[in-house]
Amino acid sequence: MLRAAARRIVVLLVGLIAATAVVSLALGAVAGASVDRSLSLGFYIVGSFLLIGGFFVGNRGPLRSIGDQGLFGFWGRKGVRPASSTERREEMNASVVYILVGLFVLVLGIVVDNRVRLY
Repeated sequence: MLRAAARRIVVLLVGLIAATAVVSLALGAVAGASVDRSLSLGFYIVGSFLLIGGFFVGNRGPLRSIGDQGLFGFWGRKGVRPASSTERREEMNASVVYILVGLFVLVLGIVVDNRVRLY
């Protein structure tokens, strides 16, 4: 089970880093920026969004809406219910994953950035 989980997190990280690198390099080429600057800015931006997303996922309130909400569910809500312990646990686990992956991508941006000296 741990081996499968490790494989999934590695696939997630590699896919996220590869997609960020491709988009960053493409936008950097259009803007005329250097490769390391393009990569570092892309990693900074993606890492920051993941940290912010993890914060908001983890700070969701203890109440959930009742019924199928659909695409335009904010019109005509039918009430609220307390979140189950399973929902709260999954919410906190997702928040931890977002924050850890965001921190990893931010650190990768620091490593790639030539303006930062790590030694």
